[in-house]
Amino acid sequence: MALEHITVLDLTHMLSGPYGTMLLADMGARTIKIEPPVSGEGTRRLLEHDPDYSRDGMGAYYLTLNRNKHSVCIDLKSADGLAVFKDLVRNADVVFDNFGVGVTQRLGIDYAALSEINPGIITCSVTGFGSTGPNTKRPAFDQVVQAMGGGMSITGTPETGPTRSGIPIGDLGGGVFGAMGVLAALAERTRTGRGQHVDVSMLDCQISLLNYMATMQLMSGIVPEGIGNGHFVHVPYNSYPTQDGYVIVACIGDPFWQRFLEFIDQPSLRKPEYDRQPGRFAAKAEIDATISAEFRKQPTAYWLEKLSAARIPCGPVNNFEQALNDTQVRARDMVVDVPLKSGETIQMPGNPIKLSAASPETFSAPPTLGEHTDSVLGELAGYDSERLAALRDAGAIA
Repeated sequence: MALEHITVLDLTHMLSGPYGTMLLADMGARTIKIEPPVSGEGTRRLLEHDPDYSRDGMGAYYLTLNRNKHSVCIDLKSADGLAVFKDLVRNADVVFDNFGVGVTQRLGIDYAALSEINPGIITCSVTGFGSTGPNTKRPAFDQVVQAMGGGMSITGTPETGPTRSGIPIGDLGGGVFGAMGVLAALAERTRTGRGQHVDVSMLDCQISLLNYMATMQLMSGIVPEGIGNGHFVHVPYNSYPTQDGYVIVACIGDPFWQRFLEFIDQPSLRKPEYDRQPGRFAAKAEIDATISAEFRKQPTAYWLEKLSAARIPCGPVNNFEQALNDTQVRARDMVVDVPLKSGETIQMPGNPIKLSAASPETFSAPPTLGEHTDSVLGELAGYDSERLAALRDAGAIA
């Protein structure tokens, strides 16, 4: 695996951080989850007794985000526990956290402190607002940064008001960019021999994802409103109701419009002013209404077959069950089997990064609390059984 030579100390909790370290673990990084004794990381308890969403005493959050990881219990608030953690840092490559700003400094495990122990160490912190600016100490969760980042204002319509993304892109975006920053720092370390700190703000990530739409606003001064499933430029580009669901049609550019006209054969759409994008955009509501009325006459499968034959970009609006059983999704191994300690196997989303030189993927069970404490501390820190017993008696490890 591409990252099998990399050791990550995972101090993350909830979603943004654990997703970032999950991506690294999926690519082979030895990822050691540092958990507080007794309770463990917060998502261990989340949904743990739900009959639908838990297995082996762990809920879907923890099961998914912590596959391929090891668990070591260390009390970072004790002097002995902190010393144990620093011993691990000596032989690690990455320390990844999503604590609030200032927590790593208070614990004495920020980049400045850890780089004195290991000059090659890379630290990554994913926080709501980053380590600089006036709002660094402000708490944030997914929906807060979705709202503040502008994305909610263009999701939904003027009638429905702002709508958050159903996928927690505020949290997940932070994890993705955190993992990307770690990889960049690892690449630079091969040249300089030194590590560095990766500072990722969830709000920054949301602003980055605005991309060309942000540039449009900055160029024009025009503040966009929510346009539902439509597009700021292209028409037709929307979801259209059928007899039994919805179909997406995405005609980008004038040539696709001409192809679409031959496909749908609606005389009312054959207006000269519609041949160019400005004319279509001015008549967006009328064009969408005409297409919707026509599409309601037949089921989704009918329209998908016809649209695909005409080579018009299209797709069904799938629910979760349909998406997870899509033949393309399955062919790409995007639903994988993960074994549990009980011998049961559960399915979850696979790794979207396909590397041609990688070995066939396998996934290991999420760890039980402190499952690898002795083995990791013995191998990475060189502790013998007497040292481990003494630390355990002192409550520094578990």
